[in-house]
Amino acid sequence: MGAENRVAKRKVTETIDVQDVTSLKSYLVIAKHAQIVNASTSGFLMHVDRKFFELEDLKNTMNIDTVLNEKIVLFLPQMNLDLEGLITRTKHVGKGVFEIAAQFTPNVPDYWKECLIDLLPEQGEFED
Repeated sequence: MGAENRVAKRKVTETIDVQDVTSLKSYLVIAKHAQIVNASTSGFLMHVDRKFFELEDLKNTMNIDTVLNEKIVLFLPQMNLDLEGLITRTKHVGKGVFEIAAQFTPNVPDYWKECLIDLLPEQGEFED
């Protein structure tokens, strides 16, 4: 799904830490740390540094498409919240950093997604 197909407005967020991006199929941790950089009511975009991948085959490649269509769960320690999603896109953005785009799973209610997006801090919100 490209940017031209998006219908939900994206919110560029202050860095939101993520712990333990975990596959719901195998229950293996894909990445032990990531950061959400923007989100919308349809999904979220994370950055993952190569050193945080737990699976060796992901650490040693420039293409992590093997995780496409993987159902995942991740933990947001700042909000004490678990999120579920489906990985829809991956991309190496340089210097060992990967973008991973995920859609919320269909069982997440729309009102809940809207509330979550409202609660996420905007970029620069906590600066003086």
